[in-house]
Amino acid sequence: MEMREPETWPLERLLSEDLGVTAVWTTPSVQGRTAARLCFPHRTPFTELEPGTRTLIVVGGGTLIDQAKVWRRERAPSVRLIAIASLWGSGAEASPVAVTNEGGRKVIHLDPAYVPDVRVSWPELAESVSPLRARRACGDAWSHALEGFLSPLATEELRGELATLLSSMLELPIGNDTRWFEASIAACRLQAQSSVGLVHGIAHTLEGPLAAAQPEFGWGHATLCSTFLWPVLSLDTTLSPKTENLFREHGLHFVRILNAARSLFEDEAYDRALPLLEQHWNAVLRDPCTRTNSVLIRPGHLDHFRRRAFAA
Repeated sequence: MEMREPETWPLERLLSEDLGVTAVWTTPSVQGRTAARLCFPHRTPFTELEPGTRTLIVVGGGTLIDQAKVWRRERAPSVRLIAIASLWGSGAEASPVAVTNEGGRKVIHLDPAYVPDVRVSWPELAESVSPLRARRACGDAWSHALEGFLSPLATEELRGELATLLSSMLELPIGNDTRWFEASIAACRLQAQSSVGLVHGIAHTLEGPLAAAQPEFGWGHATLCSTFLWPVLSLDTTLSPKTENLFREHGLHFVRILNAARSLFEDEAYDRALPLLEQHWNAVLRDPCTRTNSVLIRPGHLDHFRRRAFAA
């Protein structure tokens, strides 16, 4: 698939550019800040645009940006889409991937038409992000990069690019650092050229049931990716030596990679998620992401998670 990249603008260019008739969609968490800086009409997301609208600006996390990408392609393909990420992790602001929730399940769409026309860098939006949310966002980026690298669909050339990215990610702190915006974009765009694996199979299957069963916990995609990255990487390593060998072949320090994944793990989240993982394990096995895991996952591998074998 030919990879198209969006233009990249600083916020100052967005504010000075002639955008024509423009609408802004934003998530509630940053609505006050965007309304103060973006002097365009703020509209309720996914409502019909005013006649003659030339530009749609979407500000928020990966969920809103992905939904806007699909909406624009289906409802207003002639409108220019400008994406501003309020947090790193998904890389949705520059990705040909769009993940939507359809009938209670996650559906992955992949098409160059989903790439926004422009992405705007506004890193100050992440200044107030809590340490916990920042760490989970880092886990989202790590899961993209690691599963893309280990994917059986990855070419050696792609693995080389992802290995370079993983090396640079090892030098970034797990926490609020605006360099994660660019790392996340690179991780998502490179991963889109291969596939993901069991981490995403678990996240896509459990996000809805967990949010319904435990709404007070604030479940989301990044939380699940962060929590299950270490257990899944441990399982892959246990099942096949090729996992560790791939890291070494590409000059990556396996222990440092494993420690980075371990640092993202959340005990409470894991304990809360485990009963639903047991309940939905067959659905996890059927998920398309699980089927492209680096190692074949079988029904009996649920014991690895039950026994916390990764923590031994």
